[in-house]
Amino acid sequence: MLTDSPAFSGFSVNDLEAARRFYEDSLGLRTSDLAMDGLLRLELGGGGYVLVYAKIDHPPATFTVLNFPVPDVEKAVDDLSARGVRFEHYENPPTDEKGIMRAGGPLIAWFTDPAGNVFSVLQQD
Repeated sequence: MLTDSPAFSGFSVNDLEAARRFYEDSLGLRTSDLAMDGLLRLELGGGGYVLVYAKIDHPPATFTVLNFPVPDVEKAVDDLSARGVRFEHYENPPTDEKGIMRAGGPLIAWFTDPAGNVFSVLQQD
């Protein structure tokens, strides 16, 4: 029944305009407004999208809500850092001075949007 459904994901933010500016200006993504106030469509490659919605009592996600596969994590981190994106540093799993986790598995680096939701860039060959 759902196998042909064009499913999409969604998450909340506390300030939709701050999120829009970050997604467009810092990440270089496209967004579009939806008919209802408080809703934003975050356009992704391949025709996919994520619904972003305003929530006054928004609790930031404590897990990664969106992963961006890239061919070169090092370059992605450098490029995004130059655009003002700050990468998280963790002890477990350990990240280096740039915020890149190199301890097994694909190289990955995490950052947050203005609402505190966790995103990542991860190397995919």
